[in-house]
Amino acid sequence: MGQRSIGSPRTPSAVSAVAVAEMSGLIELLEVVWERGRDTASAPPVSSAQARVLFLVEANGRLNLRELGRLLEAAPPSVTRLCDRLEAVGFLERHPGADDRREVLLRLTAAGRTYLERLRARRQEALAEAMATMPEASRAALAAGLADFCEAVARPLRLPPPESQATRTA
Repeated sequence: MGQRSIGSPRTPSAVSAVAVAEMSGLIELLEVVWERGRDTASAPPVSSAQARVLFLVEANGRLNLRELGRLLEAAPPSVTRLCDRLEAVGFLERHPGADDRREVLLRLTAAGRTYLERLRARRQEALAEAMATMPEASRAALAAGLADFCEAVARPLRLPPPESQATRTA
């Protein structure tokens, strides 16, 4: 009676407070690693908000300003300013939509992709150094748990595939 069926969603109360506290500490440490990597990348540094824009545009491929605003949960003027700055440093391009010229589509430039590659490399280097000191069994458990965690966190940051949007009715 008190058991939940396999595949049913867990309620927040079912998540261990200790696990949440440990994950919170992990996230704080990762923010330090993130900033270290961002500060040492060999291109002009971008703010955390600008980096989120780059990652979202990369992850979603074709993205317009309205969709980006929804993903960032930000007002249109803020989204426009973020994109202005990224375009000024050469990391982002805006193009008119093929079907609707009023639509503004966003695309990473080669410099934007290179920046993200270098940023990831620096972060991975710092993480690899830390993980090298862990026992192998702990690294394997961490990798398995983080794969599931990343999927759970990334799900709301992805737009639905275009075909699922086209099948909606009013």
